Amino acid sequence: MNGNGPFDALRATREERLDLCAYLDTLASEQWRAPSLCPGWTVRDVVAHLTTSTTTTLRHVLFGMIRARGDFDRMEKERAAALARRFTPDDLVRQIRETAGSASRAPGSSRVDPLLDVLVHGQDIARPLGQQRPMRPERAVPALAHAVTSRFYGARKRFGGMRLEATDTSWTFGEGALRVAGPVADLMLVATGRQAGVAALDGSGVDTLTERLAPG
Repeated sequence: MNGNGPFDALRATREERLDLCAYLDTLASEQWRAPSLCPGWTVRDVVAHLTTSTTTTLRHVLFGMIRARGDFDRMEKERAAALARRFTPDDLVRQIRETAGSASRAPGSSRVDPLLDVLVHGQDIARPLGQQRPMRPERAVPALAHAVTSRFYGARKRFGGMRLEATDTSWTFGEGALRVAGPVADLMLVATGRQAGVAALDGSGVDTLTERLAPG
């Protein structure tokens, strides 16, 4: 709940997708080729991946997992790269814009996952370009609350024994002895396994969190 009534995940997702499209319209061609926060993914790959948010079916997942030999991350990367080769940047942005209000989502995902996806990937795109994409608290807080409790992102293990505190809005989570505080956007990046968010965090749990995020 918020001051305006129950949280409308679909509306928030639509607004965030349209905001991201407006941002993508400003990128130069060399920025589309730049690396993102996702290892091995360009900005164009990430945007291509976002077009799949409303088009992924169970058939896509089953056949994709077979081709990727059971590796989910590899499946996602291969599909995104194929779409990035097939479509121009303008095509990809148009696809996201045209499906911004779609309620369709990948099998097994919750109604908040598409919102979390576009928020996090917006950071994946902007930060390596040295640009900022501020998050609206009314959209970001529900997405972060979902990320830290979902089994999919590994955040429950990553944040085990910790108390999280947002420094730019009113939000806390957990009752652990170790404290981790920082902006919502950076907490969200870490919740979804991205080391790039750690630098903006503070508190007694940061060293432990850094160890848990280390590769391998």
